[in-house]
Amino acid sequence: MKEFLRNGRLLTLMLGHFTVDSYVGVLPVLYPVLIGRFHLSLATVGLVSLAYGGMAAISQPLFGLLADRFGTRLTGVALCWTALAFALVGFADSFPLLLVLACASGLGSGAFHPLGALDVRALLPAWRRSAGMSIYVTAGTVGVAVGPLIGIAAFGAFNLHGTALLLIPGVIAGGYLLWRMRGQVTATRAPGAARAASGAPLFALAVVIGVMMSRSWTVNVFQAFTPTWYQQMGYGADFYGPLATTLVLASAVGTVGCGALADRFGRRTVILATLVLTIPAILLYTMYPGRWAFLTAMLIGFLAASTAPLMLLMAQQLLVARAGLASGLVMGLGFVTGAIGVPINGAIADSIGLQKSLMTHVILVIRRPHRDRRAG
Repeated sequence: MKEFLRNGRLLTLMLGHFTVDSYVGVLPVLYPVLIGRFHLSLATVGLVSLAYGGMAAISQPLFGLLADRFGTRLTGVALCWTALAFALVGFADSFPLLLVLACASGLGSGAFHPLGALDVRALLPAWRRSAGMSIYVTAGTVGVAVGPLIGIAAFGAFNLHGTALLLIPGVIAGGYLLWRMRGQVTATRAPGAARAASGAPLFALAVVIGVMMSRSWTVNVFQAFTPTWYQQMGYGADFYGPLATTLVLASAVGTVGCGALADRFGRRTVILATLVLTIPAILLYTMYPGRWAFLTAMLIGFLAASTAPLMLLMAQQLLVARAGLASGLVMGLGFVTGAIGVPINGAIADSIGLQKSLMTHVILVIRRPHRDRRAG
């Protein structure tokens, strides 16, 4: 751990990842405000997550390709753009304009993630990449965890206009990132890249992406609808805000732990173990709401979200000649699945209730990583 914390550029990238992902964490506590402001259903309010996450997702492979060819000079600009667009969300006077601004903010996030992942990969030795990438991803997870608390404070003071306050951390962190990473050009595409990419194990890559998609759907839905579910049951923001933070923060602990275990026992083994153990965790969380949810939320966060950096590294290894494209594909398709999943589960919840809708995710976590030695 100390060796990573002494790496100044890695710490800077972690700060950027923390900041950009904090906007994702703000979204769930924004939902109750939006429902009241625009008179939305659960399915309709989920479109905000789809707009943000969907744009972030579909743009990531493109930005990954651009990073492979031109490098990662504009990582800080992507963060500033995300902050500016998100700050304007609270001033939208119509739901369509709100969706446009959510898309614009998601575009910045879509640029940041593959660029940041390439920068981190270039900074880490191969034998420590699982642990190092996990620590980097943890910074983003902590950002998501802190997001609900930031949102509750901002919206409690200024209602929807509280989004304006969120411009400040994004611009500061983005500007510092531009200064600290100046001169850093990480382009991964080599002269024989096209030839190497054509021989990539595409089936194994598809399986890795499929597992990432199922995990992302589960994590996004639980993070998105936990505040609304508990509000419906009569709990206040002082309960569901910390609960949402607990759910995400637990995944930060799990991410670091799984990264260290993967360096020792292999990525595939760790991923398979977390898949199996997530099933009882989801059942306990949904069947027994209330104070016990803080404990079961820790289990879901620890197990369901902790393997994302391992999936990212597996994809980069499978498509090593185009690591930027691999990063964009695995993160982008994971993002879009999570984004689409929120309105889908919202529609299911409108019919059968949020509790039963969340229970359906037992099915999604039953996926098995491909036994590919090159990816493990």
